[in-house]
Amino acid sequence: MAARVFNERGYDGTSMEDLARALGVTKSAIYHHVSSKTELLRRSLDLALDALFAVTREEESTTGPAVDRLDHVLRGSVRVLVELLPHVTLLLRVRGNTEVEKHALERRREFDHLIADLVREGIVDGDIRDDVDPAVAARLLFGMVNSIVEWYKPDRGLAAEEIADALATIAFQGLRRTHRSP
Repeated sequence: MAARVFNERGYDGTSMEDLARALGVTKSAIYHHVSSKTELLRRSLDLALDALFAVTREEESTTGPAVDRLDHVLRGSVRVLVELLPHVTLLLRVRGNTEVEKHALERRREFDHLIADLVREGIVDGDIRDDVDPAVAARLLFGMVNSIVEWYKPDRGLAAEEIADALATIAFQGLRRTHRSP
């Protein structure tokens, strides 16, 4: 709930009173569980980041050809985004204005490096084209994933798997047909 309020009002624009009102409790009830608004921000960002990093530790992300591992991480990231939409949205909006945000950005960069490393491995394996910079490819792939927070609406019936399938098709096969009929 705090993540949703932070996303609507901005972290700086959200007071503990705003959070209490959204939760339907008193501020003292919130303070019984957390020490500050900053702790709520940290918990939300950690929830999103921990889930994303958990995908990178799944067996399908650690064994097999790099291109298949990359595919699994992309699909898993879409699943995390859909399941934790308010938290991932908040993660994608942090700018490093606080120590908590700076730490989250460091972890995001670490995740980006993991993705670029998978692209690099895929190039070495010969499964990914070698004329694209791995860091740029990683940013573009996750730019597609991250854009989902801007348009995805859980109540519209589009499942995470459907989104992941479309994203993987575009990422790994492209939009252009490989042959045209006369």
